[in-house]
Amino acid sequence: MIDWIALNMTPGVGPRAATKLLERFGSAGAVFHARRPELESLRLKPETIESIIKREFEEKAKVELERVKALGADILILDDGSYPTLLREIDDPPPVLYVKGDWQACFEQPGIGVIGSRKCSTYGENASEMLSRDLASRGITVVSGLARGIDSAGHRGAIRGQGRTVAVMGTGIDTVYPRENNGLVREILESGGCLVTQFPLGTPPLKDNFPYRNRIISGLSLGVLIIEANERSGSLITARLAMEQNREVMAVPGNITSGNSFGTNYLIKTGAKLVQQWQDVVAELPSEISAAILPPRLEKAETAQRQPELIPADMGENERKIWELLAADDATHIDVLLESTGLSFGDLNNALVSLDIRDLIRVLPGKNYARRT
Repeated sequence: MIDWIALNMTPGVGPRAATKLLERFGSAGAVFHARRPELESLRLKPETIESIIKREFEEKAKVELERVKALGADILILDDGSYPTLLREIDDPPPVLYVKGDWQACFEQPGIGVIGSRKCSTYGENASEMLSRDLASRGITVVSGLARGIDSAGHRGAIRGQGRTVAVMGTGIDTVYPRENNGLVREILESGGCLVTQFPLGTPPLKDNFPYRNRIISGLSLGVLIIEANERSGSLITARLAMEQNREVMAVPGNITSGNSFGTNYLIKTGAKLVQQWQDVVAELPSEISAAILPPRLEKAETAQRQPELIPADMGENERKIWELLAADDATHIDVLLESTGLSFGDLNNALVSLDIRDLIRVLPGKNYARRT
């Protein structure tokens, strides 16, 4: 274990270099007993070779393991039976994974990556939350990247569906990014989800880390669902990685006049599965999984039909007035609600607070509101 942690901490040893070293020497321990000419033949950086020969990170690795245990986390290594099977199958898998939470249960379930724009629309946020909720409630682990926007909505949806979600981090497991998601991380862990990263403790959110994070998201998943992505979105890179890893690629269509829809609509045009509801995702999973989740003998037309909208029976008159004005895929400003309902500001505010407490609406920036799906 210590040799694996030390190898992962060695500068210049990313997943690709680690794969070369392990293929050449057979184990992390054997790497640290290699001779200089053998290491030089792999064209490693001189400082990397020097670090390996001097075993510079051996003591630091021992401290790292103690600190990880003190955090209530675990470390999985590539030749460990607990390492996720799907992730081990990709090219150049990370040699070490830091995990925290109920990772065994999360990895046992089939996983779907849910990713998309950080600067998403209300439509995109609602779609992510709704689909993640519906999938998680049916025993599918939602895997995402803890970013703002679509990722965070996906994690929240899985929690609302009383299912499991995996947050793959581009930082050390002790460093939450963005910081505003500290509360979301607590909810993920409390709901039976887990955190995953390949980076040592204290690693900051460097730009170069996130492509590695994206490889893990697709690597842990049977398929990746993209919800809103602009022309240069990192989600399109993740979609390409998923294809290279032989994963299913799915996308939610969007408004053709929206820049955030360019990426998803392009993916659909070039062969990605169009997704409108959870059944569309499940249908792309291996037959033994989809057969256990989809209702038997359900006609295609019935599968595509949405459930009728249900209004809570105990909703008060003021709450109902507000509810009927709100939409799930668009934001409504408080001034519009004031004018349209005819309520006083106090009555309107009380009704909004009541709806929010009951988790029936979403409070958006700028005093805007939308229905929860």
